[in-house]
Amino acid sequence: MMSHYESPPSAGTAPLSEDPLLRSARREALVVGVTWVCAMSWSVGYCAWFGYGRSIDGLTFVWGIPDWVFWGIVAPWLACIAFSFFFGARFMGDDDLGRDDGANDEPSGAGA
Repeated sequence: MMSHYESPPSAGTAPLSEDPLLRSARREALVVGVTWVCAMSWSVGYCAWFGYGRSIDGLTFVWGIPDWVFWGIVAPWLACIAFSFFFGARFMGDDDLGRDDGANDEPSGAGA
Protein backbone atom coordinates (compact mmCIF):
# COMPACT_ATOMS: atom_id res chain seq x y z
CA MET A 1 0.00 0.00 0.00
CA MET A 2 1.35 3.41 -0.95
CA SER A 3 1.75 5.97 1.80
CA HIS A 4 -0.04 9.29 1.69
CA TYR A 5 3.12 10.83 0.24
CA GLU A 6 3.62 10.75 -3.48
CA SER A 7 6.48 8.93 -5.14
CA PRO A 8 9.51 10.90 -6.34
CA PRO A 9 9.02 12.72 -9.63
CA SER A 10 10.15 11.00 -12.78
CA ALA A 11 12.37 12.66 -15.36
CA GLY A 12 10.77 15.65 -17.04
CA THR A 13 8.25 16.41 -14.29
CA ALA A 14 8.24 19.27 -11.82
CA PRO A 15 9.62 18.48 -8.33
CA LEU A 16 7.10 17.96 -5.54
CA SER A 17 6.70 20.50 -2.80
CA GLU A 18 8.36 19.76 0.51
CA ASP A 19 6.33 17.84 3.09
CA PRO A 20 4.92 20.23 5.74
CA LEU A 21 6.04 17.87 8.52
CA LEU A 22 9.61 17.98 7.25
CA ARG A 23 9.47 21.76 6.92
CA SER A 24 8.19 22.06 10.50
CA ALA A 25 10.84 19.67 11.81
CA ARG A 26 13.60 21.61 10.04
CA ARG A 27 12.33 24.90 11.47
CA GLU A 28 12.20 23.44 14.98
CA ALA A 29 15.68 21.95 14.60
CA LEU A 30 17.02 25.31 13.39
CA VAL A 31 15.57 27.09 16.43
CA VAL A 32 17.04 24.48 18.78
CA GLY A 33 20.43 24.61 17.05
CA VAL A 34 20.62 28.40 17.14
CA THR A 35 19.57 28.41 20.80
CA TRP A 36 22.23 25.83 21.64
CA VAL A 37 24.96 27.81 19.85
CA CYS A 38 23.91 31.02 21.62
CA ALA A 39 23.85 29.35 25.06
CA MET A 40 27.19 27.64 24.48
CA SER A 41 28.80 30.84 23.20
CA TRP A 42 27.53 32.80 26.19
CA SER A 43 28.66 30.19 28.73
CA VAL A 44 32.12 29.64 27.28
CA GLY A 45 32.70 33.32 26.52
CA TYR A 46 31.45 34.64 29.86
CA CYS A 47 33.31 32.03 31.91
CA ALA A 48 36.53 32.57 29.95
CA TRP A 49 36.29 36.36 30.17
CA PHE A 50 35.27 36.68 33.82
CA GLY A 51 36.53 33.42 35.34
CA TYR A 52 40.23 33.51 34.48
CA GLY A 53 42.86 35.95 35.65
CA ARG A 54 40.82 37.34 38.53
CA SER A 55 42.23 38.11 41.91
CA ILE A 56 40.70 36.49 44.97
CA ASP A 57 39.91 39.96 46.33
CA GLY A 58 37.71 40.73 43.30
CA LEU A 59 35.66 37.57 43.64
CA THR A 60 32.00 38.15 44.50
CA PHE A 61 29.25 35.65 45.19
CA VAL A 62 25.63 35.25 44.10
CA TRP A 63 23.68 32.90 46.41
CA GLY A 64 26.97 31.42 47.60
CA ILE A 65 28.22 30.71 44.06
CA PRO A 66 31.08 32.65 42.46
CA ASP A 67 29.56 35.35 40.26
CA TRP A 68 31.19 34.12 37.04
CA VAL A 69 29.82 30.60 37.63
CA PHE A 70 26.34 31.92 38.39
CA TRP A 71 26.12 34.25 35.36
CA GLY A 72 28.10 31.97 33.05
CA ILE A 73 26.53 28.59 33.88
CA VAL A 74 23.56 28.71 36.26
CA ALA A 75 21.72 31.63 34.65
CA PRO A 76 22.02 30.28 31.08
CA TRP A 77 20.83 26.84 32.22
CA LEU A 78 17.81 28.39 33.91
CA ALA A 79 17.13 30.44 30.78
CA CYS A 80 17.43 27.30 28.61
CA ILE A 81 15.03 25.41 30.88
CA ALA A 82 12.49 28.24 30.61
CA PHE A 83 13.01 28.43 26.85
CA SER A 84 12.60 24.66 26.49
CA PHE A 85 9.30 24.75 28.37
CA PHE A 86 8.05 27.66 26.24
CA PHE A 87 9.32 26.08 23.03
CA GLY A 88 7.72 22.71 23.74
CA ALA A 89 4.44 24.17 24.94
CA ARG A 90 3.92 26.94 22.38
CA PHE A 91 6.16 26.62 19.36
CA MET A 92 6.44 22.91 18.53
CA GLY A 93 3.53 21.54 16.59
CA ASP A 94 1.75 18.27 17.19
CA ASP A 95 1.14 17.44 13.55
CA ASP A 96 -0.81 14.52 12.15
CA LEU A 97 1.57 11.87 10.84
CA GLY A 98 -1.04 10.21 8.67
CA ARG A 99 -3.16 7.11 8.89
CA ASP A 100 -1.84 4.10 10.81
CA ASP A 101 -2.62 0.90 8.93
CA GLY A 102 -1.81 -1.27 11.99
CA ALA A 103 0.49 -3.59 10.02
CA ASN A 104 3.16 -3.66 12.74
CA ASP A 105 0.89 -3.99 15.77
CA GLU A 106 1.55 -7.72 16.29
CA PRO A 107 5.05 -8.54 17.57
CA SER A 108 6.86 -11.16 15.53
CA GLY A 109 6.45 -14.69 16.81
CA ALA A 110 3.37 -13.90 18.90
CA GLY A 111 0.49 -16.34 18.92
CA ALA A 112 2.54 -19.30 17.75
